Amino acid sequence: MVNRLSRFLMAALLASLIAAVCTWGLSLFWVAIGGGSMTLHGWIAMGLGVLGTVGLAWGLMALAFRSHREGWDDRVDNRLDPGRDDHGR
Repeated sequence: MVNRLSRFLMAALLASLIAAVCTWGLSLFWVAIGGGSMTLHGWIAMGLGVLGTVGLAWGLMALAFRSHREGWDDRVDNRLDPGRDDHGR
C-alpha cells in the first residue's frame, strides 16, 4: 500500500511539475509575441484550469482501465442495437 501511494504521489508531483513548466513556457511565448503580461488572477485561473483538466483526464482514464480490467463492457446486452448486422444472435 505504501509503495503504491508513493508511486501515485511521485506521478502527481511529476505531472504538476511538467504542467508548471509548460505553463511558464507558454507565458513567456505569449509575452514574446506581444501579448500582455498575466496578472495574479490570470495565473490562478490558468493553474486551476490545468489542474482541473489533468484531474479530469486522469479520472476518466482510470475509469476506462478499471472497466476494461473488470469486464464491465462485456456484460452489456447489444442485441437491440440498430447498428449491429447480426440482430438474431
